[in-house]
Amino acid sequence: MNIGIIEDDRIIREEEAKILNEVGYKTYIIEDLKNVYDEIKEYKISLILLDVNLPYKDGYYICKKIKKEKDIPIIFVTSRNKEEDELLSIRAGGIDFITKPINKSILLEKIKRALKQTNIKYYKDIKRGDYTLDLHLSILKYEDKEIELTRNEFRILYYFFITDERVITKDELLEYLWNDKYYLDENILLVNINRLRNKARSIGINNLLKTVRKKGYEL
Repeated sequence: MNIGIIEDDRIIREEEAKILNEVGYKTYIIEDLKNVYDEIKEYKISLILLDVNLPYKDGYYICKKIKKEKDIPIIFVTSRNKEEDELLSIRAGGIDFITKPINKSILLEKIKRALKQTNIKYYKDIKRGDYTLDLHLSILKYEDKEIELTRNEFRILYYFFITDERVITKDELLEYLWNDKYYLDENILLVNINRLRNKARSIGINNLLKTVRKKGYEL
């Protein structure tokens, strides 16, 4: 599990990294505070520890900007301990708040809880725009209507729901869908996508898995 640390105090960020590394987390310290977003894009980060008082932009501003691009859980780490500071953290999009000096046990527990809350395997359903995908019943819901999905239809649609909004190529889909037990070749993939589209039309969804010419598909 990869955790990003955004903290301008070298001693504190090294202390945080040491605590996390000791229990098996991999840490990335973001040192270029002028270009925080560029550094974050380079790593597959699962959670961020974010200081509030930073030299260029404060943590609240940075949190809001990160959340616009990526749905990463963010825990604010700060010397402030007033209720209004915690409220600002929540409003900015933070999932939790911890004060300095850092208590090792509390920090690790808050990280554990934050990762569990945002881990998709604990969800009953996930949403993308007006669509809801029931993970337990393999059902796609739209407004007050729903359709049942086959195993392959569900697997295809699930990948679009858990991936950033972008065009997904046919090769990427096939690579994700292949495993030792279930194998989808290109023909089977196309058949399932067409079935998904037809089912979706029956509940009023006319643009599910749109074809982007010479590129792939988008939800």
